[in-house]
Amino acid sequence: MEDEKIIELFFDRSEYAIAELSNKYGAVCRTVAMNVLNDPRDAEECINDAYLGVWNAIPPQRPDPLPAFVLRIVRNIAINRYKHNSVRKRKGNYDLCVEELENCIPSRETVEDALDVSVLSGYIDEFLDSLEPVNRMIFVRRFWYMDAYEDIAKASGLKEGAVRTRLSRIKTELKKALRKRGVTI
Repeated sequence: MEDEKIIELFFDRSEYAIAELSNKYGAVCRTVAMNVLNDPRDAEECINDAYLGVWNAIPPQRPDPLPAFVLRIVRNIAINRYKHNSVRKRKGNYDLCVEELENCIPSRETVEDALDVSVLSGYIDEFLDSLEPVNRMIFVRRFWYMDAYEDIAKASGLKEGAVRTRLSRIKTELKKALRKRGVTI
């Protein structure tokens, strides 16, 4: 079913809206939640909470594109659940991904004090637009979907070592691009 028709089902408050959303985007929602949480029960609960969040947001919102809207909700709920669950546990995939990027992105205090978050986001979007498609896919899969290197390697057709090397170079280039824009790292 087309995204616009799914959105119309939400506007009509049809019970089929969530079923159609789940049929079309349930697998990718599950992947995102599992990459953050690594626990099937928690992931499923986050997905259900996300569907409720979508139900409550549509209407009045009319998201375009729908998958980005849904995945952002799933990801945010999964991250919040991860933080709650991991207060006393070892680091998981989410922590590893954040640590990999922390030397490229300024701290929260610096962003809030010196640069509007939306401007920083725009800089990162411009940087990602400048990348080759395969490098953009690698970066997004690692730092948005939090995919493992092995999974990214399979999806890109590269060896795992090559994926790691490319990500290292991309992060270095991101730092340079942000510094050129006057962002303090």
